[in-house]
Amino acid sequence: MPMITGEEYKRRIDAMQTEVWLDGKKVEGAISTHPAFKGVIQTQSELYDMQNERKESMTFLSDTTGERVGMSYLIPKTKTDLENRRKMIQQWASHSGGLMGRSPDYMNTVLASFAASIDILKGKPNCFPERLVQFYEYACQKDLSFTHTFVNPQSNRSKLAYLEEDVTNARIVKRMEEGLVIKGAKLLATQGGMTDEILVFSAPGAKENSHSYCFSIPSDTPGLKFICRESFVNEDSPLSSKFEEMDTIVIFDDVLVPWERVFLHDNICAANDLYIKGKFVPFTLHQIASRQVVKTEFILGVADQIVETINIGEYQHIQSKMSEIVKGLETLKALLQYSEAEAELDPSGVMVPARGPLYVAINQFQELYPRFTEIIQLLGASGLISIPKESNFSTQVGKEIDHYLMGAECRGKERVALFRMAWDLTMSSFGSRQTLYERFFFGDPVRISQTIYQFYDRTSSYKLVEDLVNRKS
Repeated sequence: MPMITGEEYKRRIDAMQTEVWLDGKKVEGAISTHPAFKGVIQTQSELYDMQNERKESMTFLSDTTGERVGMSYLIPKTKTDLENRRKMIQQWASHSGGLMGRSPDYMNTVLASFAASIDILKGKPNCFPERLVQFYEYACQKDLSFTHTFVNPQSNRSKLAYLEEDVTNARIVKRMEEGLVIKGAKLLATQGGMTDEILVFSAPGAKENSHSYCFSIPSDTPGLKFICRESFVNEDSPLSSKFEEMDTIVIFDDVLVPWERVFLHDNICAANDLYIKGKFVPFTLHQIASRQVVKTEFILGVADQIVETINIGEYQHIQSKMSEIVKGLETLKALLQYSEAEAELDPSGVMVPARGPLYVAINQFQELYPRFTEIIQLLGASGLISIPKESNFSTQVGKEIDHYLMGAECRGKERVALFRMAWDLTMSSFGSRQTLYERFFFGDPVRISQTIYQFYDRTSSYKLVEDLVNRKS
């Protein structure tokens, strides 16, 4: 059964009893009913139901089994495949306004990118591309959900930190007949504890073989712990109550990884190449940019409704601010579609979107999103503070606040509901996390800028200058 329903997803996650810690306490019982998780797990279950309801546009026929599989697992072979993937991703993103950065399609894309990059691992020491392909097929058929981790703890970020004895980063401590033993920690497993599996791999730059690996294990593997940050769920807030994806620290306490789940180990070059030279970057950037287009559309919609609700659209500075969002949206859409138009088949027959436009889109969004949230704040002004809870409207002062907090053409209850959404989007703990998340999505924006600078093809620009300089009158 290659596609699961929302209820099947919840039952499967609840049955695992993964070790999750929140506020110093181990989460007991069904995680899908826990206040910190129930909203986003319900939303995620709705995504799986949507996939079942829209099979024609959200699934594809597997070459292996002939059964329908989620489109986010598709390894594109044509430009039409790329377009279909984008449309599917944006259908899921629309369900959350693009606020769920780790909806299942993200990690499905990551796994597909690795499976499409097995040529990099073939013939390399301690690399097992056949296991990776087998696991990819298994994940497709089970419609598995994933979190992932590859960020090391921030104990020492200096350039010479690798010279010190490591005591924090997850590393291989034993190589046994049964598999690898991993000890240490990794950061930022978003949705940690609410997925079937966790995919663990090395970020580029590992200095020791014991820090180079790629594997996937069930989230309830013995010795694996997910330590949650503070929950940002607010039951009275329209966004955090549905889309608050928990971020977790992952602790590996002598975790045994069976050999059949090890895709590479003790090979720094292979680990770096899988990330840098494989399909990971173009595939994931394509998924991210597709979601961010939807998120920008959502931002524009919220801003536009604020303008209409308090009737400020006639002012030039308001029009200028709205135009900033429009220009950002159209730029992102153009770059995304340009990456598809410039996509090329690689030697293995995989259609790879152009990296250049996608790097620019992601780096641009890192700069744009904080400005978008600022614009929402500037448009709403003090109205983002005067937002009593909805329950206030059913009290004896309800009629008064419904009157005095009205908009240009709506009652106070409707205006407050909109402004409460805008506050949750830009000013609450949930909203602040969203801004920080987008600032650093896919890495440090300075490093991404450096990548753009270093790899951008300037050949035509140089030629244009040379032609003009050498042109004789």
